[in-house]
Amino acid sequence: MARKNPFANLLEDAHSPDQPQPSLDYTVKGASRSFLSSINEIASRADRLMEGEPIVELDPNDVATSFVRDRLDEDGPEFDELLSAIRERGQDSPILVRPHPKEAGRYMVVFGHRRLKVAAVLGRKVRAVIRQLADSEHVVAQGQENSARANLSFIERALYAGELARLRYDQDNTIILAALSVDRASLSKMLSVAAISEPVLRSIGAAKGIGRDRWYELKLLLDRPSNEERAKTAIGEAGFAELSSDERFNFLLRRLKAAPAARAVVGPKLAKWSAADGSITADVTVDRAKVTMAFKTKGQDAKAFGDYLSGALDSLYEDFRRQATETNNGA
Repeated sequence: MARKNPFANLLEDAHSPDQPQPSLDYTVKGASRSFLSSINEIASRADRLMEGEPIVELDPNDVATSFVRDRLDEDGPEFDELLSAIRERGQDSPILVRPHPKEAGRYMVVFGHRRLKVAAVLGRKVRAVIRQLADSEHVVAQGQENSARANLSFIERALYAGELARLRYDQDNTIILAALSVDRASLSKMLSVAAISEPVLRSIGAAKGIGRDRWYELKLLLDRPSNEERAKTAIGEAGFAELSSDERFNFLLRRLKAAPAARAVVGPKLAKWSAADGSITADVTVDRAKVTMAFKTKGQDAKAFGDYLSGALDSLYEDFRRQATETNNGA
């Protein structure tokens, strides 16, 4: 029986359970059409990669980690529970590995990183299925299995998408859309959030209870230049590291939301003046402590008027001061 699509709830926000699911939006043309067809075929058989295959036992030291990460927190309560279960009952489910693409005689794990790590901690062989896979097949199988089996958080899924985007399998992210079963708008948000600076992401961690919309809110706050420094200060404060991952996220979000917004820079005020007969025009620029007037004319009036204005500045300024004084005195 075919397994339910593991990506059905990929982007469901933990705080918005009724959020509608995105419709797929692939832009398929030219060579991308055959490429997407190939990727869809990979995805359709990814959950059958291990059916009927012999299970072997491998030395954990002979198995390298995947070339694309999918977790922020390798350790923690979930890992401890898995360690205890395998110590008591043994490894129930094999991991999937492929022959290492660059190191002869070694393997690379496709999925099952934590089971591999448990075997290494316990000093045991790891039970595995070996399949010959291309890189594109590897990432699709890894993405499907992790979404079906592992309770990955939104930020871990977003970082996975970011890792795939950096690998540049194609020019339009077709393979990511197929592997994660998201539309382009959702992928755009995932990639935006994945671009948050590494120190901030690592300091927060997996944040299992934080969904897409709140991560995107944090990303928009961090886009303000002054907030990046505020974030670095906040994550370095005493006691921050002792908070849970969700608490660290909430602390940082509150701190940035409480920060005063930068004052808008007021630009110069521009105005135009023209003589009643149109013989002279002027461009006037008023900028804090400076006023600039540029006169233009078809004849010689501009120079003559400029000379007249320069000579009349003393009387004009005195007239200005007198009117200002009368206004302030309520005259």
